[in-house]
Amino acid sequence: MVRGKFPRVEQRLLGALILMIMATGCERRSGADALFVDYQQRISNVLEVDAPTPRPPDNIAAFPSRDERLFDIPETRQGMLDVYALRECGITSLVARRNNQLGKVAPPSQRWLYELELWRLLRGCWNTDAVTRLDEDDRQRLLGLTRTKTAQLPLASWNALFGSSEWVASFSRASTALAPEAAIPLTESLAAVDYLRHATLNQFNPAWSAQSSVLESHLYTLQSEPLTAEVLRALMLASQRLSEMTNTLEARVADRPICYKGHSNPNADRLYDLFIATFITEVQPYLATLSRASRRWLGAVNNLLEAHSVSMPAVDRYRQAWLSLTDPKSPWQQFNETLQRHVTLWQDIWRSCDLMPKAKNESGA
Repeated sequence: MVRGKFPRVEQRLLGALILMIMATGCERRSGADALFVDYQQRISNVLEVDAPTPRPPDNIAAFPSRDERLFDIPETRQGMLDVYALRECGITSLVARRNNQLGKVAPPSQRWLYELELWRLLRGCWNTDAVTRLDEDDRQRLLGLTRTKTAQLPLASWNALFGSSEWVASFSRASTALAPEAAIPLTESLAAVDYLRHATLNQFNPAWSAQSSVLESHLYTLQSEPLTAEVLRALMLASQRLSEMTNTLEARVADRPICYKGHSNPNADRLYDLFIATFITEVQPYLATLSRASRRWLGAVNNLLEAHSVSMPAVDRYRQAWLSLTDPKSPWQQFNETLQRHVTLWQDIWRSCDLMPKAKNESGA
């Protein structure tokens, strides 16, 4: 009696095991990846070939560590007597605020604002009667401090950006590719980056004034979404999935042309209709949006970095590899190259069938 029950138990266990294996093998996809994989599978079905096996999308490189991206700015040690000697320049209360507990733990953006205000007070002091009331030692002390702060201000503005958690969050590897249905906060983010660029370019301009609340508001905008990472991962994902589909198409055409002698056929007509329904109607609009958004955003980020007169080697390397619009190996250039290869192959196929689609801007550029 007991032995007779074992086959049923084994069958249940076997069935459960098969379901577990099937569930493990069926990866759930969402967003842009689901769009691309659906496109691959539907086209492959009509071509009667195996769909590409999508490999896991690559991630972006880790952003340079804090030590690699920040300048070490030596503390300017001024004794209280020295500061008091320059009281005619109006710096005593400012230095006192900087030296209290809250000042010592202020975020990099607030430290830059302090350095900016201090530099302006020191520079302005030279254009007032106060400097005439200083003895020679104090004038030399003022001159040395002004020169030091002039040299340190660009370093402080760089650290204000690359030391902020908001800016670093934009490059987070814990991110996903831009989704087709996502509302990209491009307007607000571009405004934030433009303000930071303007502030960097005008920090030595006495006619421009920085406002702490405005600065922090723009930094907060950048923290709300890791836009740089999402753009880069979307470019990489699109390049990968389009390349997989292009390889499948090329192998199919090499094995059996879609059309012969410039004449279409029922299978080619079905493929054409599906191409319009998938690539032109669904995939291409996403690629066009991605192309425009990524070019504008990466261009704005590069403009911000170029506004700084100083930089760190690790950041330069990261920028060249990941943010460049011109480096052939960058995600942006790889995306355009892969997209052009994919579109050109489809164009060759439809020319061979005398079925060139009448769609605008097929490349999505």
